[in-house]
Amino acid sequence: MKYKNIIVVSLMIFLLNSCGSAYSYPNYDIIKPSVSYKPKRKNIKKLISNYIDKPYVWAEEGPYAFDCSGLTYNIYGKMGVTLPRVAKDQAKVGKEIKLEKLAYGDLIFFGNKNKRSKKINHVGIYISDGWFAHASSVNRKVMYSNFNITKSYSKRMKVCKRYLSKDEKSLYLNENGVISKYKTTRFTTPWQPNMKVPKNIPS
Repeated sequence: MKYKNIIVVSLMIFLLNSCGSAYSYPNYDIIKPSVSYKPKRKNIKKLISNYIDKPYVWAEEGPYAFDCSGLTYNIYGKMGVTLPRVAKDQAKVGKEIKLEKLAYGDLIFFGNKNKRSKKINHVGIYISDGWFAHASSVNRKVMYSNFNITKSYSKRMKVCKRYLSKDEKSLYLNENGVISKYKTTRFTTPWQPNMKVPKNIPS
């Protein structure tokens, strides 16, 4: 009987480990955040404050680690606003805003320094006075940067988009972006704080 109990316990541990806690990098499963806030700029501020200094992990959308578009996907998703998952598709939805008209919570999209190129490879959330929050692959964390101070950002800027109207009563979304289908987390989990932060970004 004693050995039978040991076998049963061992089998249960194996099944639990194989069905719920596996993590492989990169984690391609898109985890849709639970809606817990109303679409308000004060809530964007709360979420950014919660996420500052969280590690950068490519292909993650939180809640413990993020890549650049994973951060914006999570923050807007927490407010019930479903954006596409990747930056290039996020840039296709919303209302285009001139740089001088940026408001808190608008998204800024970056590419390379070639002005003719329209390729998008990074996104940040505008704060004010040139400051924006983003998940930086260089600094390996969610942080604040300023495009007036770090000129490389202003040279790489491609387009600015707004999703939440100034009166916070309507959303600016259209059908041009690709809304990614999120997957089950049954066989995979988000990156967890006790895990090693991957150093390399898969190509």
